[in-house]
Amino acid sequence: MLHDIDAAADWLDSWAAGVSAQAERAAALSRRVAGLTASAASADGSIGVTVAASGQVEKLELDDRVQRLPGAELARQIMAVMRSAQGKLASRVADEVQATVGADSETGRAVLHSFESRFPRQDEDAADSAGDGR
Repeated sequence: MLHDIDAAADWLDSWAAGVSAQAERAAALSRRVAGLTASAASADGSIGVTVAASGQVEKLELDDRVQRLPGAELARQIMAVMRSAQGKLASRVADEVQATVGADSETGRAVLHSFESRFPRQDEDAADSAGDGR
């Protein structure tokens, strides 16, 4: 009977340590993701966009060359570059997930799903028009 109590106490200590370590890794992931940014540029470098961890535009750079573009084309290119930056952000988040909690953990899967659903990968045409970025 005493052995069963000792085994149960050891199991409980091990379980609590595992939960604590998991919580620490999740907190580290949160801190690392909060500090992320990602940038992209148009193929000709006339449009640059940097997005914050939320995916919102943090910085928009427009070269004077964009003044020659019709408004609709300028808007399309800005959106394409922004989406490219957001896609890069999702990729950077995936790297951080792998480095902290692991992509196969429940936390990792939830974070990846959140970013992938908000910032889906762009098709080849959109990626080509957005350029290689920074």
